[in-house]
Parts: sequence; C-alpha cells; structure tokens
Amino acid sequence: MPGLEWKATAIADLLAIIDYIADDNPDAAQALKDEIEDKVARLPAHPQMYRAGRVEGTREMVVRPNYIVVYAETPDLVAILRVLHAAQQWP
Repeated sequence: MPGLEWKATAIADLLAIIDYIADDNPDAAQALKDEIEDKVARLPAHPQMYRAGRVEGTREMVVRPNYIVVYAETPDLVAILRVLHAAQQWP
C-alpha cells in the first residue's frame, strides 16, 4: 500500500478553512477537520476510488458538497496537494 503525504499547501488550505469556520462554529470546524482527515487516511487503500481531477495527473475527493481534496498518486505515494472550497479556483 502506498504511503500518504500532506503537502504544505494542503495543510495551509485545511487550517485556513478550519479557522474560518471556527470563528462562527468551533464544533462544526472540528467535525469537518476530523472528517477530512479520516477520509484522507483511507486514500492509500483505494486511491483510484475518486474522480479524475481537473488538472492532469490529479484526482479529486469530494468530502462534502463544498469541500474537495485534490491529490496525486504513484505506486508508492498518495500526495495530498490541496484542500479547497468548491468555490475556489484550481489550479
């Protein structure tokens, strides 16, 4: 099974989203963070389960209708590239 790596941009994306939500609802922010981290942790077992990304060589996991995890895979690694709100432009 491939390893899992969070890129710095993805970590920054996740923290920014969580901080924004936490201003109004800390419990919802924590629940979203936990959900994203849980689903990402399962990616190495089934990296091709999600749709092909809009950028060649990537895939996109829709965590909730408004939150997307963008990742790339090789036989040895699943790299989390971005965590985006659906309204954000990518790349």
